[in-house]
Amino acid sequence: MHYKQPVSTLVVIYTAALEVLLLERADHPGYWQSVTGSRDDDEPLGHTAAREAFEETGLEAGQYKLSDWHYQNVYEIYPVWRHRYAPGVTQNTEHVYGLELPATQPVKISPREHLSYVWLPWQEAAAKCFSPSNRAAIMQLPERVRN
Repeated sequence: MHYKQPVSTLVVIYTAALEVLLLERADHPGYWQSVTGSRDDDEPLGHTAAREAFEETGLEAGQYKLSDWHYQNVYEIYPVWRHRYAPGVTQNTEHVYGLELPATQPVKISPREHLSYVWLPWQEAAAKCFSPSNRAAIMQLPERVRN
């Protein structure tokens, strides 16, 4: 079995008006999140972020502003998803990126991964996220855009 690396990216996709894209997980309806995904082999994390954004939304990161937020979260992997990792792996390191679009765009979700998507004002998006680290990243958005 090929296990996932416990190294991932979280990509907050947002507009200049601070609308945030959220995706509803297919494996857990009602769980909303930003784009996330594990690094493949030794791929640079910026490539992971761009690849995951494309795989999960159809958006080409190269057409927009992808930025490394230069911070990471280390969190306990939810027990329901631990089977995807090598035995004994319980923590993941998540590197946070932002992808700024000029305005909301229609996205092409992968039905295998997501049921639907929604664009929401940043405060509503943060409140809707099931993941505390995702919520915290979205809460930083106004300050990050200002700087």
